Amino acid sequence: MSNPRKPTIFLAGATGAIGQPLCRQLVAAGYRVVGTTRYAAKVPLLTALGVEPAVVDVYDGERLTALVAAAQPEVIIHQLTDLAPLRDGTQTPATFEANSRLREIGTANLVAAAAAAGVKRMIAESICFVYAPGPLPHREEDPLAGNAHGVLSLEQQVLNGPFVGIVLRYGNLYGPGTGVDSPPAGDPLHVEEAAEAALLAVARGRAGVYNIAAAGGTVTIDKAAAELGWRPRAGNGQ
Repeated sequence: MSNPRKPTIFLAGATGAIGQPLCRQLVAAGYRVVGTTRYAAKVPLLTALGVEPAVVDVYDGERLTALVAAAQPEVIIHQLTDLAPLRDGTQTPATFEANSRLREIGTANLVAAAAAAGVKRMIAESICFVYAPGPLPHREEDPLAGNAHGVLSLEQQVLNGPFVGIVLRYGNLYGPGTGVDSPPAGDPLHVEEAAEAALLAVARGRAGVYNIAAAGGTVTIDKAAAELGWRPRAGNGQ
């Protein structure tokens, strides 16, 4: 008997710090991947990763909807960010503002495109370091800080969409493309580990929020372990 066909994945943000390792992992797992980039110059990178390139600015809702419809994906993975890390991994106020806009407007366009195409599942990148002050470790149901408007908007749009919505709250990223080479304090997460969580969420996990970070930090990762089968690699908080 032949193996069942794996679903097509539309990966928004395929050339980012998490997007690139995720492309490699998805392709290695046998998925057909259509990956986006804003820049035609990055098309050869996606092709080399085994990904079908789609050049689009997420703010162009009409083109985005057309590309998603043409790809016919069962799953969309939202790894879009608009952050340009400094050498030490920190951000400027301008980049935070740009990323907040992307989380609100860009996510809205991606959700609309997913709904129009009948996508069954959307997996979206969020962050786990915006919880409101309270007892540690934070669980997924704990409230977020009131000023985390972009994060709140992204999460609610994905969780309330007409598909299985999964939000991955990533810890403090390090590794290639982040500007940080070694595990930072708090809730470190290597970009390869972040990609692994998204890969697992393609086929596993109920709708909802999952903390994705090192064990023993400020958040509990029990839910991700139980429902996604995700655990940090040895040596990262274990």
